[in-house]
Amino acid sequence: MSCTQAEWLHGYFDGELDAARAAEFEAHLAGCPACATALARQQTVRDAIAGASLYAPATASLRARVRTALPARRAAVRSGRLAWLAAAAAVVVLVGLWPSGRLRPEPPPDRLVLASVLDAHVRSLQPGHLTDVLSSDRHTVKPWFDGRLDFSPPVADLASEGFPLTGGRLDVVGGRSVAALVYARGKHVVSLFVWPTEQAEAPGRSGSANGYQWAQWVRGGMSFWVVSDVAAEELAEFVRRLQR
Repeated sequence: MSCTQAEWLHGYFDGELDAARAAEFEAHLAGCPACATALARQQTVRDAIAGASLYAPATASLRARVRTALPARRAAVRSGRLAWLAAAAAVVVLVGLWPSGRLRPEPPPDRLVLASVLDAHVRSLQPGHLTDVLSSDRHTVKPWFDGRLDFSPPVADLASEGFPLTGGRLDVVGGRSVAALVYARGKHVVSLFVWPTEQAEAPGRSGSANGYQWAQWVRGGMSFWVVSDVAAEELAEFVRRLQR
């Protein structure tokens, strides 16, 4: 299939998409005959398997042999289970320890958040996904979030600074709903994601990943993440002007 959203088809069919992506894919189905046809085919196959006569009852002699073997089998399973648990515990210790004896660290939460933020930015670049409210007026964009989120995101007007506001949307980062504010820098899109955090303040960080520049900081109990394909110097300028 040539459809760019076909990769979501199996996850939707098996009920594995989160609520936001499932709703987005359902809206996509309404205008994509290829995905709708593929989904119908999968449902037809599932229905055919469910309705097929694939069950054959066991014979009386087979049931008798199974009943005879059960006591010995249960004893073997109990013995094997203890050995398996001991082996599994040893494997966990060996795999979980570095040569120094310290536990192997889990990926830091911020790395997972960064991956989710990057995904949200890339997803927004698909046609029709960039903004839910299209406006350069912060007095229009900020009230639009009222009732749609459990917090009120700060919205800055940076048009005179070379980064005009173009709108906003609801998005999902790390499983929670966030505000996504959209700015422009020439033909480039700058996505600013905002949500509340228990931290009051945190110093800023920045970097690059998958061809995009990113920056993150906490101020006033809000976590800010910004992503764009502009040059690192331009993104740093955006952050400085926003923080002012």
